[in-house]
Amino acid sequence: MAKIESYRDLVVWQQAMDLAVSIYETTRAWPKEELYGLTTQLRRAAASVPANIAEGYGRESRASYQQFLRIAQGSLKELETHLLIAQRVGITSNEAAQQMMVRSESVGTLLRLLIRKLAPE
Repeated sequence: MAKIESYRDLVVWQQAMDLAVSIYETTRAWPKEELYGLTTQLRRAAASVPANIAEGYGRESRASYQQFLRIAQGSLKELETHLLIAQRVGITSNEAAQQMMVRSESVGTLLRLLIRKLAPE
């Protein structure tokens, strides 16, 4: 196993970055009238996940790190909700939404595992 020297070495951060990029790519084709609605909300939530993982990594204490990982979890659930709304109103296809939901669930699983690993014994 490779040594973790930076938040960029964390698989959870890497997957969260990939998810954020896919959200940006997908929303590029959305209607322009959604630019200040669901598009912006979804992009902000997506960018917040890896940003909070990175910010938590840079904190001094495990408890603070865990708190930022929990914030990332919240942003992930926000992302999923906006995605489901977009699917329900017909802005995105069921297939595109499902692909991003699978990626989101993978990031969520890794976040939960990391939070547990950081918990005091």
